[in-house]
Amino acid sequence: MITVRGYECARVGVLGLGRSGLAAARSLASGGAIPICWDDGEAARNAAAAEGFAIEDLTKDKAWADTILLVVSPGVSHLFPKSHPAITAARRAGALVDNDVSLFFRSLAMTDAEVKVICITGSNGKSTTTALIDHILASCGKPRQMGGNIGRGVLDLDPVADGEFVVLELSSYQLDLARALQPDIAVFLNLSPDHLDRHGGEGGYFAAKRRLFELGAPDHSIIGVDDDFGQFLATATQDPAGESALTKIATTQKMKGDDRSVFMNKNHLTEWKGKQIAAFDMRQAPNLQGKHNHQNACAAWAVARAVNLGPKLIQNALISFPGLPHRMESVGEANGVTYVNDSKATNADAAEKALLTYENIHWIAGGVAKAGGIEPLLPLMDRVTKTYLIGEATDEFAFQLGDHPFEACGDLSAAIAKAAANAKEGDVILLSPACASFDQFPSFEARGDAFRDAALKLIEAA
Repeated sequence: MITVRGYECARVGVLGLGRSGLAAARSLASGGAIPICWDDGEAARNAAAAEGFAIEDLTKDKAWADTILLVVSPGVSHLFPKSHPAITAARRAGALVDNDVSLFFRSLAMTDAEVKVICITGSNGKSTTTALIDHILASCGKPRQMGGNIGRGVLDLDPVADGEFVVLELSSYQLDLARALQPDIAVFLNLSPDHLDRHGGEGGYFAAKRRLFELGAPDHSIIGVDDDFGQFLATATQDPAGESALTKIATTQKMKGDDRSVFMNKNHLTEWKGKQIAAFDMRQAPNLQGKHNHQNACAAWAVARAVNLGPKLIQNALISFPGLPHRMESVGEANGVTYVNDSKATNADAAEKALLTYENIHWIAGGVAKAGGIEPLLPLMDRVTKTYLIGEATDEFAFQLGDHPFEACGDLSAAIAKAAANAKEGDVILLSPACASFDQFPSFEARGDAFRDAALKLIEAA
């Protein structure tokens, strides 16, 4: 646990008592603060009370008489589509509003440990990139911790040690509210429409991501320039004084200039600075196939080189990377049919990566639809034999599919059974929902686990 210092004997509100909220309360208490906790859910309040934390309704003005700070969990809306009443009350009382990521950086600044913090953000691929960087560091024998939006919450990490690396996946929800961001290395992968209601539109969504580079002022920025947002950010981040470094990464263009770059040249990941520094055939990395994974690998390579790891060590780590659960996870094969769990694809842009990777696809899609639905994926329907629709998005997706073969299945178990009955040798049954899971599952992980369990039963019975 990271101890949060600087608030000894002070009342500090904690809003939202999930994983990050409870970790924040514990970290504040360990530093001598008095956490005052609130959650809209009674079960979450009861769980915090069972740990001995004070529970007060932070939506009431009287709770803010002596409370100087409100720590907000990432799932709580602070501005769009509207502010949570507790945040409105805190602001009305003149209290500061912050989050756990900011408290982590402030606490880190109070230690004497020499630690390198690597932060990764973007719309798609940040979990894989974060895990891949962590894997490379581990393979090279470097002390490291990984957390943030993946694995452990930032304040739930172990106390940092001298010479350690901390690798953090940070979402727009975490970046948007943080008052302190101080990464040594910051990575921006890409941006596609997502969470637009939470950020008041695409501009607000990009502005949240951009804060990592503006407020954070990292020593080394690594930016994907395959989209307009990345190109803009790279230009804005370029330091004419040369006091901070910039590496551009790309999968759609070769960047053979004098600047640092890592890009794909056909199947070869290529490092360049005025000349070719290194190259690696990505076909040797079985769990990093597809253009999206090539971008992840380029970013991880750039990070590893920024911390002075050698190309051969990085290559070996790319080859041994096991991949992430729920992200194009190959569950197994039965009767020549491959089952792939891509439950983490919660929007069309993420699902596109999987549809481009496979052919002869029996595609399971649906859940809580994002803006635009699956309209952007229609040009890829020649790769899909049939679509099996589930959940709340069924009617919308059925309309968008038009004449493309589909079947309304209701739930995931029915979709898997029907896909298995129709699939032939050489086909792929792919769960890549292009939707959030919350109509039928509490998380994309639970949805992916259900798919994996059902697929393994079919595989065992084959």
